[in-house]
This record gives sequence, C-alpha cells and structure tokens, in this order.
Amino acid sequence: MDLLTWLIIGFIMIGFVVLASMKKGMERKLAFITANMDDEESPTKAKTIIWWVMGTTAWGIVSMGLIVWWFHNYSG
Repeated sequence: MDLLTWLIIGFIMIGFVVLASMKKGMERKLAFITANMDDEESPTKAKTIIWWVMGTTAWGIVSMGLIVWWFHNYSG
C-alpha cells in the first residue's frame, strides 16, 4: 500500500474516533437545550451542535470523495 492509501485510512479512522468521542457531549448539550429553552446558554449550545453536524457532514463528504478518488486511481 502506498502513502495515499494510508492517508485516506488515517483521515477516515481519526475522523471517526473524534466524532464518536464528541457524540456524548453533543447529546448532553441537546438535552440541556431541550430542558432549558429559556436559558441564555441555549443559543450558544445550539450553535455548537449545528457546527458539529456541519463538520460531521463535511467529514463524511470528504471521506466519500477520497474513497471514490482512490478507487478511480487504483482500479483498472
């Protein structure tokens, strides 16, 4: 396997570990927002959750693109 393969595997695995480790914290923030709708901290926590979802989506799209690119380069 060459460097590109290891970079793709590393990007996907490290991203998955980071997202999985942050998931519990995001669930707690969502529970706080749901329980305390009138609290001043709720909009800040909501923005954090929104950025986490956007980051997760971007990571997923980049990961899929890297896999497609890898198959394009190394098939046939």
